[in-house]
Amino acid sequence: MALKKNILKDHDDYDPLATLTNLFDIAMVFAVALMVALVTRFDMTEMFSQEDFTIVKNPGTEQMEIITKQGEKIEKYTPSEEQNNSGSRGKRVGTAYQLENGEIIYIPE
Repeated sequence: MALKKNILKDHDDYDPLATLTNLFDIAMVFAVALMVALVTRFDMTEMFSQEDFTIVKNPGTEQMEIITKQGEKIEKYTPSEEQNNSGSRGKRVGTAYQLENGEIIYIPE
């Protein structure tokens, strides 16, 4: 009788949680690979650089977004949201001209 118990204990016991840990590892590798693929596909590698930058998405449309990065801080500005939340609209206060030498002149109205 003791011999039968030893024979059964020599075999590895089946652990149902071992399968779940393997699935978790596979899911984590897939998630990291997907993130790397998306960053390279949409050319967003500058998000990880130390340089400051500004990106304008959909310029001139209602869905226009301005994304700026200064140091560690990333801000997203949507002009249509800002105008709708404040309840007021802007008005023209002057005109700016850029000369051939790069100088900008502002003329108030």
